Amino acid sequence: MSAVTEEEILKTLKTVQDPDLHRDIVSLGFVKDIKINNGTVHFNLELTTPACPVKDQLKQECETKIKNLPGVSHVEVNMTSRVRSRPEYGTSAVLPQVKNVVAIASGKGGVGKSTVTANLALALAKTGAKVGLLDCDVYGPSMPLMFGLTGHQPNVTPEQKILPLQAHGISLMSIGFLSSDKTPVIWRGPMVHQILQQFLTRVVWGELDYLLLDLPPGTGDAQLTLTQTAAISGAVIVTTPQEVSLIDARKGLQMFEKVNVPVLGLIENMSYFSCPDCGKVVNIFKRGGGDRMSQELGVPLLGEIPIDPEIVETGDQGKPIVIAKPDSQTAKIYQIIAGAVAAQLSIVYMQGSANSPIDLKWQTNKS
Repeated sequence: MSAVTEEEILKTLKTVQDPDLHRDIVSLGFVKDIKINNGTVHFNLELTTPACPVKDQLKQECETKIKNLPGVSHVEVNMTSRVRSRPEYGTSAVLPQVKNVVAIASGKGGVGKSTVTANLALALAKTGAKVGLLDCDVYGPSMPLMFGLTGHQPNVTPEQKILPLQAHGISLMSIGFLSSDKTPVIWRGPMVHQILQQFLTRVVWGELDYLLLDLPPGTGDAQLTLTQTAAISGAVIVTTPQEVSLIDARKGLQMFEKVNVPVLGLIENMSYFSCPDCGKVVNIFKRGGGDRMSQELGVPLLGEIPIDPEIVETGDQGKPIVIAKPDSQTAKIYQIIAGAVAAQLSIVYMQGSANSPIDLKWQTNKS
């Protein structure tokens, strides 16, 4: 039996499609370093993010199709990743070493946006990505409590640069590290603008794959400062199912559209309650509002997060649920949503660089 050739391998791998990008893995440039040795085929599959939600599916399909080729006795697929970068990466005066800047926003307060942001950051970090989180809510910072860093202060370099604090593998910065948690911040808009600019330009973030911005609710000064300064890669809108939340979420989405920031999708928080004893699902706030809004506005629904008392308990203890209870159903949902966010960023960048357009809508499995 004749040995398999590299040309035959590439031809076969061209039949493997990335379900998010809707193109084959060879034309996307994912296949690297093919080696053939006595019937063993080895190659690297370099995905666009370590949080890729379909990496196991792609690996299995590659192994199955190559193993069926004549002359192949064994297949070794090494999964790697190279996070795609925003166009400003490496050249921008603001956050030059950050590949992706993602704004997490809500139209109104009380929807659990900060809790969602904290757990998404940790879920991304668990995949091996380098992640930072900037708490942009000057008036109501919550990240110091959520990460068990209340009372901690950042160090400052001789050049008067601020070093972010570290917790659970991510870099953190918040106005809460610079002020007492018992003293309210009473600032006018220009002062908010100034402190946010300092967080973007004077904090030593280092090399990051993702920097998540936990925006304050609404569409005011802080949002405008960040969108005009940070070259945001994309925005995620957090809402709850009831109509009063959806009305404000629409305003937030429209704000990002006006400043030319791609909306990566919606997250419906407090979507339902699943009784831990009987398993019955109760739609406390009604259900499906996020799905309807997703279809109405033409943006993806990235996921639905249940009402889970453990989310509150673990956050109050300074160890969010993705870290405290990684095997829980809620933590797994956060992990899936983190993959969806990463996939959307890849779609945005591939759409901008490809000759043929890619549909931005990303279909998720509804729970």
